[in-house]
Amino acid sequence: MTDHQPQHAQHRDGAQQGHTAQQGHTAQQGGLAQQGVPATAGRHRGPGAVPGTVLVTGASGFLGRAVVRELLDQGHQVRTLQRSPSLVAGATDVLGSVTDADVVARAVDGVDAVVHLAAKVSLAGDPADFERVNVGGTRTLLDAVEAAGVSRMVHVSSPSVAHHGDSIVGDDAGPADPVLARGDYARTKAAAELLALGRDGASLHVVAVRPHLVWGPGDTQLVARVVERARAGRLPILGHGAALIDSTYVDNAASAIVAALAAVDGVHGQAYVVTNGEPRPVAELLAGICRAAGVEPPRWSVPAGVARAAGSVVEAGWSVRPGEDEPPMTRFLAEQLSTAHWFDQRRTRRDLRWRPAVSVDEGLRRLAASYR
Repeated sequence: MTDHQPQHAQHRDGAQQGHTAQQGHTAQQGGLAQQGVPATAGRHRGPGAVPGTVLVTGASGFLGRAVVRELLDQGHQVRTLQRSPSLVAGATDVLGSVTDADVVARAVDGVDAVVHLAAKVSLAGDPADFERVNVGGTRTLLDAVEAAGVSRMVHVSSPSVAHHGDSIVGDDAGPADPVLARGDYARTKAAAELLALGRDGASLHVVAVRPHLVWGPGDTQLVARVVERARAGRLPILGHGAALIDSTYVDNAASAIVAALAAVDGVHGQAYVVTNGEPRPVAELLAGICRAAGVEPPRWSVPAGVARAAGSVVEAGWSVRPGEDEPPMTRFLAEQLSTAHWFDQRRTRRDLRWRPAVSVDEGLRRLAASYR
């Protein structure tokens, strides 16, 4: 339940290697334009310049699409790289895998900056897949970025990279730790963040942004899962339900990522957690989502220790027979639902010169309107 939430073993990096498509553009010219890359793409502009053409990886995902729309609204040209079309009018899509060096090199050619969201995001799955996409894909992208002379990059990470199972109470962004991170997703995202920040230097400025628990209308991950399980009577409250949890409305997460891109020359080499800054008891947040969708909030509870133990058992079973579905409970998910995790946002807001525009209550109103 951290960052852009786990989904049913989806890969937002893409798998249709070499195939490209365009939206809002017509490829009438030769060369790169016929491959989904506009011939008029902006070039590297030097330190201090505002990025013109921005590549967004993983733009077919919930948060990725929001980032593309935010960039377009601010007047940027946007190119995307992912498996399926971004479905955002005005963006130029390059379809392919972030693990394919040829596709990635074509995608980064001529861009001014990169926002990297592509990842394998799931509660379960083959550890090799997490490693290949989250670590290998990030390495492939970084190699291509450096070869193309791109000078700015926002690496979208996750607060789970620094979560070791204990409560987080008003902490800032702790160091990413692949050894102590919980689960294959968090472990490989931690390794990827260290890899990205390790490339930060004079010619390439990299900043890591960790959006926490992103939700909003159209969310097929957190919101859809909560609503589906509540409707089926399978959504318990773990423990007392009073653990305070931060979350991030999707528009706020997108605007923070774009703000980080604008501020990268002054904040590069650092990691920032992004939230609404409005911690709510987990039971209250889940109830708000349920009411917005018109379903009954959870009324029954399970002791947190029992849920963690059960999650460990279920997780072990899924490792033996992994499938397209995800386990109903894992130890990581039980920890996330029963321990506090909220963050100090003062450094994030100061350094990125950003504040969330949509409150949790307003977000719930928008969510309810979308269900109506």
